[in-house]
Amino acid sequence: MKNFDRPDTVADRKAGDGPLIVQVVRQYAPGRGGLEDVVANLSRLLMRRGFRVRVVTLDRLFQSRDRVLPEHEVIDGVEVVRIPWKGSTRYPLAPGVFRHIGDADLIHVHGIDFFFDALAWTRPFHGKPMVATTHGGFFHTPKYAAIKRIWFRSVTRLSALAYRALLCCSRSDMALFSQIAAQRAVLVENGVDTAKFAALSSTTPQRRIITIGRFSVNKRLDRLFDAMQVLTALSSEWHLDVVGSPSDLSEEDLRSEIARRGLADHVTLHIGVDNDAVCRLIAQASLFASASEYEGFGLVAVEAMSAGLVPVLHPNDAYQVLAGQHPGISLADFSRPEDSAAHIEQTYQALLADPLGKRTEMMAAASVHAWESVADRYIDVYRQALGKGKAPQPRSLSA
Repeated sequence: MKNFDRPDTVADRKAGDGPLIVQVVRQYAPGRGGLEDVVANLSRLLMRRGFRVRVVTLDRLFQSRDRVLPEHEVIDGVEVVRIPWKGSTRYPLAPGVFRHIGDADLIHVHGIDFFFDALAWTRPFHGKPMVATTHGGFFHTPKYAAIKRIWFRSVTRLSALAYRALLCCSRSDMALFSQIAAQRAVLVENGVDTAKFAALSSTTPQRRIITIGRFSVNKRLDRLFDAMQVLTALSSEWHLDVVGSPSDLSEEDLRSEIARRGLADHVTLHIGVDNDAVCRLIAQASLFASASEYEGFGLVAVEAMSAGLVPVLHPNDAYQVLAGQHPGISLADFSRPEDSAAHIEQTYQALLADPLGKRTEMMAAASVHAWESVADRYIDVYRQALGKGKAPQPRSLSA
């Protein structure tokens, strides 16, 4: 076993002689999304602390399954290995993962899927210590809810026995996974890259909203469009920028929803744009909105706060926790268009009354979720998994 130094002794050491952490995740760059961002940021910070990192992922993105990505690539200094897969995007089968874990000191599985189960059930053969991050499990939508509950309490419960820690990235995940993993469930809320969009929002309040994320059914963009229909009837100045990439919903699906509501002049889709383009859009906006029915943590909302945008969010479990931590966040029931539109207008008026104060409040609130301290929390869990440290307490960093 390689030396597992404390984080403060390896902070400036180059990667190359530290333990090898193999992170296994179904989607990674060039794919974009919350899961990909978490793994990329964690990998970057682990390498800065002297660890070696390999990311094992699938060789095709779910939204472009005809394009096979390179088998091996180095992205931002991180070794990325891609493997073939078959089956559903919900549970992609990829047995090639076993070829890339033999030299691992620790395996970190992201998500509750084929990788989570397969690596657990074969642990008697590969013998590697493992941890996993829950990322919301598979309860993002109510579809097949009964079957999911049965699977969770049987297959997932048995698979979880192979992991030395289940890292729950939200309080709702912690409540759920504590039912099947007891003391091995540890709350480590997602870190956020608070530098990426730092202080970018418009310094002059604008009736302009941005939303960012995959075009998934659970994001309920239809309800956000309903709110926009109400808002634009009150003021033609309102505009919504929708940034993301196709998932359960296609670009055509969304354009149809926009046209049906007569919002072509007030809603703009931005498909698969890079960070520079997102920065330019944020610079024109004052508010961030999400009508999502489910979030594992609310990472994009915190990124928006770091820019100085004021969020208006649907009260799902994750957003309610976030709003409890940061009172400047506005919660609005997007199933009721008139009410959600009224909340958006009220949030804008509050910003108009104190632009500098509101922007500063949002940026300060986002800073407590910065990745630096979260990475140290992950390392504490790794140390315990390898028998090198005390067990982490089952609480969040901000508790």
